[in-house]
Amino acid sequence: MTLTLEQIARLIGSAPTADTKTISGWSIDSRTIAPGDCFFALRGPTHDGHDYVGSVFERGAALAIVDHEVPASGPRMIVDDTTRALQALGRGARQLRGGIVIGVTGSAGKTTTKDTIAALVATEFPTGRNLGNLNNHLGLPLSILRLADNVKVAVLEMGMNHEGEIRDLAAIAQPQIGVVTNVGWAHTENFTDGIAGVARAKSELIQALPREGTAVLNADDPRVREFRSLHTGRTILFGVAADAEVRAENLDLSPQGARFRSLGVDFESPLAGRHGVSNVLAGIAAARALGIAPERLRDAVRSLAPGKMRGEQTRVHGITIINDCYNANPEAMRSMLELLRDTPATRRIAVLGEMLELGPEAEALHRSLGRFVAGQGIDAVIGIRGAGRWIVDEAIAAGLSGGAALFFDTPDEAGEYLKRFLKSGDAVLFKGSRGVRVERALEGALAEETAGAVK
Repeated sequence: MTLTLEQIARLIGSAPTADTKTISGWSIDSRTIAPGDCFFALRGPTHDGHDYVGSVFERGAALAIVDHEVPASGPRMIVDDTTRALQALGRGARQLRGGIVIGVTGSAGKTTTKDTIAALVATEFPTGRNLGNLNNHLGLPLSILRLADNVKVAVLEMGMNHEGEIRDLAAIAQPQIGVVTNVGWAHTENFTDGIAGVARAKSELIQALPREGTAVLNADDPRVREFRSLHTGRTILFGVAADAEVRAENLDLSPQGARFRSLGVDFESPLAGRHGVSNVLAGIAAARALGIAPERLRDAVRSLAPGKMRGEQTRVHGITIINDCYNANPEAMRSMLELLRDTPATRRIAVLGEMLELGPEAEALHRSLGRFVAGQGIDAVIGIRGAGRWIVDEAIAAGLSGGAALFFDTPDEAGEYLKRFLKSGDAVLFKGSRGVRVERALEGALAEETAGAVK
C-alpha cells in the first residue's frame, strides 16, 4: 500500500510532518530492503533492528522507524515502541484501504485454505493475501501494508499460540468474514485446559466479526460448528455434514485429488485427501459469502496446487513421495496417513516426526497415532525424534512387526536408513512438526549419490 510520510507519522504517533513523499515498500529485515522502502527497527530476543539502520540507508531505504535517535544519514521517525508502531500502521492502513478482509484461522490447513480462498475470490475481485505464513503480530500488519493498492479483498491468515492473540490480530485486520478450518491439539501446551482452550482462542475470530459479517465454519468439526452461537449475523457451514450449506456430495477421493458436487456444480480438485476437500469447500463458502456464483469457481478449483511441503506429490526413482513436512498435529497426521493408505504402491511407508506443543497429552496422542498407523495397513513406520518413539512403540504393540517400525533420533539418521530401505514401487509419506525438519530425511533418502541404491 502506498502511504505518504504525513500519513505514516499521523498513524504511528510520531512527530507530525506535512511531507507528501510516498512509500510503498515495507520491511522488518535489513537484508530485504529495496530502494524506497520503510524499515521498522524492531527489537527481538537476539537482534536489535536499530543496529542495522545505517546499513538500510546504504541500501536505499527512504525511512526508518526507530524508538530512539540513532546515528544514520537518512530520515527517521521516532516512536515509543516500534512493534506497536508497525501494528498501528497496519491497522491504520486497513482503515484507509477499506474493502473486504477475510480472516482465516484453524489448527491445521489454514495456509492452504487461505491460498485456496484467495485463488477462488480472485475470479471476481482483485485479491491479496499474506504470503507464506506471515500470520502473527508482526507478519499480519506487514502483510496488510504489502497489499497492492488495487486490492479489493484481502485474505489474511491468523495464527496463534496463546489466548488473546487472534483477538489482537482481528483488531488490526478488522475482518468482515471469518473462516475457521478446525480445532485440534496444536499449541495445547499453552492452555491449562487443553483443546478447550484452543477452541476458545480460535473462536476469537468469530467474536470479532461485526454484526453484518459472515462466519464460515467447518460443519464437520463439532467444536467449530458450535461457534455459530457466538455470531448473530450470517453463518455458512461447509463440509460433508448433512446440514452444511456448502456440502460435498458424491465425493470421490483418489491420491490425485477429489471430485465432488456442491451447490449444484461439479468440481475437480487436485488437493488430495478429505482435508483437501475441506479446504476447497471453505474457499467455495467464502466466495459464496461475497456473492460469487459457484459455477464461476470451477476452473479455479481445477487449477489449485498444494503449497511447498504441504501435500506435494512427486515420483523419484519409481517411488511415490508425499511431502507434507511443513507441520503436523494429530488430526493432520491421520488425514495424511489415510491418503497414504489409499495410494497405490507395493509398500506404503510412513516417516513421521514428533508432534510438538501438545503439552501433557503428548504421550497419549503419539501413542494413539501409533495404533492408528497399525490399523491402516501401513507396511512400515519410521519415527523421528523425541516423542516419535511413542508412535513406533505403540505401532509395534498394536501388531506392526518390530522390523517394520523403527525410531531414529534425527531426520539425518532416518534418511541414511531410508537410502538402503526404499525401492521402486514404494509410496512414502514424510510428515512432522516444523521444528523436527523431517524434510532432511527426505533429502537424505533421495540424495543423488544414492540413486543406485534405489532398485
